[in-house]
Amino acid sequence: MRRPSWVPEGTDLDKPNAARVYDYYLGGSHNFEVDREMARKALALWPELPQIMRSNRAFLRRAVTHLAERGFARFLDIGSGIPTFGAVHEIARTIRPEAQVVYVDRDPVAVAHSRLLLEDDPASAVVQADLRDAEDLLARPEVTELLAAGEPVAVLLVAVAHFVTDDDDPWKLIATVRDALPPGSALVLSHASLEGRPDQAEDHQRLYQKTPTPLTMRTHEQITAMFEGFELLEPGVVYLPQWRPDQPESVGEHPERMTGVAGVGLLP
Repeated sequence: MRRPSWVPEGTDLDKPNAARVYDYYLGGSHNFEVDREMARKALALWPELPQIMRSNRAFLRRAVTHLAERGFARFLDIGSGIPTFGAVHEIARTIRPEAQVVYVDRDPVAVAHSRLLLEDDPASAVVQADLRDAEDLLARPEVTELLAAGEPVAVLLVAVAHFVTDDDDPWKLIATVRDALPPGSALVLSHASLEGRPDQAEDHQRLYQKTPTPLTMRTHEQITAMFEGFELLEPGVVYLPQWRPDQPESVGEHPERMTGVAGVGLLP
């Protein structure tokens, strides 16, 4: 495949990438045919995937809006992908115009796109780093600057921890990030769950094994443990549509079909 001019040198265009597949599900244009092919295979197994991705994005919007209304103006979006279709800075600034956002992703294409999109935004920064090396991530100048003021920071781990294997211990990595946060900070987290649609989980995990970002679905108990040290806001860790819906009727009769669970916690 010929490398487009906007794609960084060294990018493997022959393998699908989770961030670009996600962009495709959301209706974006920052993806390649190899990503679309994987998405089509996934849709054949699980036709509701685009709806699930949109439900995840809607949770992100509601959580960021809620925290901005609580006074949060600093956001650290880890595993941000490509900040289009309702990006964190756009959501937060409808309430807090001064909001600062640092986007972090390990995918060089996602980072390159993000920098192009945000090059004229002095209050947003983009960092190429990996949650699996949390200490390196926290040492990046853009991140240390965000944390240095001592004001509460909202850390977003939205649909990212399930791309961290058990061997890499996501619980320990999240705890490392937590311990670097100022008092009053927040954790916004969503994660693919084994509950809800166990019939689909095995096939979906198998499909992602073919990518550089294999998927590890986890139990509700395992995901809730990621909030250790945080005080969960109501309604706790619930299926995506159930977290503070805009209208009660939007939850639907089967929120478990969205498979992902989500929650928001605050540091004491």
